[in-house]
Amino acid sequence: MAENPEQQNNDKAPEKDKKVKRKLTKYEKWFRFMHRTHHIVKIVYPYKKHGHTQPFNDRAYIFVGNHRSLLDVIPAAVATDKPVHFMAKKELWNKGLMKKFVIKCQCIPVNRDGNDVRAIMTAMKYLKNGESVVIFPEGTRNKTKEVFLPFKSGAAALSIKTKTPIVPVIGLKKIRAFRRHHIMYGEPFELTEYYDKKLTEEDIAEADEKLRLHMLELYNRLNDERTKKRKKAKKGE
Repeated sequence: MAENPEQQNNDKAPEKDKKVKRKLTKYEKWFRFMHRTHHIVKIVYPYKKHGHTQPFNDRAYIFVGNHRSLLDVIPAAVATDKPVHFMAKKELWNKGLMKKFVIKCQCIPVNRDGNDVRAIMTAMKYLKNGESVVIFPEGTRNKTKEVFLPFKSGAAALSIKTKTPIVPVIGLKKIRAFRRHHIMYGEPFELTEYYDKKLTEEDIAEADEKLRLHMLELYNRLNDERTKKRKKAKKGE
C-alpha cells in the first residue's frame, strides 16, 4: 500500500528542522567581524605565531598573557575562532571608545586589587558554558624593564575550580605599528594536582607561581630562539 504523500512530508519535517541554523547573537557577530578584519589589522601590527599555531576550538580554555599594550588583546582574541570574554579593569566601562569595546565583547569587569568574587563567578559561568576567557595575570600594563609584573591571583584558581586548561599567549615586546612582533602560543596545560581539594591560600599562591614560571619558560624559549636567529643573520649563515 502506497504511503500518503502528506504523511511523507510530515516524516521529513523534523529532518528539515535539524538543518535550520541558529542565529548568531550580536556578541558572536562582533567577534566574527573582528576575525574577518584581522588580516587588515596585521598589516599595521604584524606578528608571527610560534609554538602551537592552530586555533584552540575544541573546548573552553583560559588564555593567559603578559601585558605591555592594549593591543595584546589581538593575539589572544585570535587564539580561537570562537568568541572570548576578556577580564578587564572596571575603569574601562567609564571611557568612550573602550566602553563600547568592552560592552560589545562582553568583557568581565574586575576590581584593580584583583580580589573580585563577582568577576570570578561570572568567568566560571562562561567557562562551564563552554566559552573561553582571557586573563592578563599582571593586572595592568607592564611599563617596566622586568619580564613580568607580580601576578594577581585569579587565573590559576579559576582553572582549578572549573578544571579548564590554560593556554599561555606570550609576546616578547610591546606591540607597535609596522614592527614585526613574535607571539608564543603554548600547549594547553592543567594544574591537576590541585583538582578536587579544598584550596588553601598557600595552594593558590603556589599554583600562581607555577603559572608564572610556566609563562616565563615560554618567554625565555622564544627569546632564545629569536636571539640565535639574529646572531646567525649577522654572521650571514
